[in-house]
Amino acid sequence: MIYRLQDLHNDHNAFERLGRLAEESKDLFSDRLTLDMSRVRFVAANLVSSLGAILARIADNLNTIEILNLNGDVQRTLQENRFLAAYGYKTCPKHHHTTMWFNRLQLTDSGEFKAYVLQQSSGQNLPEMPDIATRIFRKEVFEVFQNSIHHSQSETGIFVCGQQFLRENQVYFTITDMGIGIRDSVRNYFKNRRIGSIPALKWALQPHNTTRTNSCPGGLGLTELQNFARLNKGGIQIASRFAFYELDRAGNEYLTSMAVDFPGTAVTLQVNTADQARYVLESELQSDGAS
Repeated sequence: MIYRLQDLHNDHNAFERLGRLAEESKDLFSDRLTLDMSRVRFVAANLVSSLGAILARIADNLNTIEILNLNGDVQRTLQENRFLAAYGYKTCPKHHHTTMWFNRLQLTDSGEFKAYVLQQSSGQNLPEMPDIATRIFRKEVFEVFQNSIHHSQSETGIFVCGQQFLRENQVYFTITDMGIGIRDSVRNYFKNRRIGSIPALKWALQPHNTTRTNSCPGGLGLTELQNFARLNKGGIQIASRFAFYELDRAGNEYLTSMAVDFPGTAVTLQVNTADQARYVLESELQSDGAS
């Protein structure tokens, strides 16, 4: 099978294109996938979190994957962040220190993920951010990872990658799993198989809604991400099954359908690195009060 990928920007179209790759390759078994990149002139490096997750699921079905016809700039970026290492390409040293390494982790790898985030968000890998932005960034991405552990049921693990865009003063970090998705998590909770992707994601975005059935606190962690993004003047994107949600830098929210099924869930946290504000989130205030 040959799949001709197109540009991947941090937008709705990227997840529809990746969902189409997942859909068209779902029946491949003990075969070959050729990912033709000849039409690609730009890839937001954080989105190889989602691309890598889909390719891993294809590879797990005993398929061989080759990636061909890479544009020079795209190839260099994806060699720098180690994404292409699994497909026969050498890893290049970082020149501008704007990429975070692509990594695949298992649901039991919380400690490894924390070490990864501490290393990759340091000044040695990304240009140093203000202390407040660095601290909250680390806290929020770890929260998203924990949510994937508790809710995804992902057999292929969790995939992460990030990139800093210096001119925009933005860091994008994406965490992707190939699990059951927010829709099925909500369906299972309500024991209702008729709940659609958009109503499920809308419900998950409301404060205090949670699909946990034990005594542990916490839901999908999305409300706190929204609060942080608004305070930081950053953003969030969530793609899960047939639903896509975005909170942009201006505070506008969009919840729309996708034409194809994006398996699992991808959460992108967009951090405004120029933010010098001194603020804490509600959870931090509660934590301080309890100590």
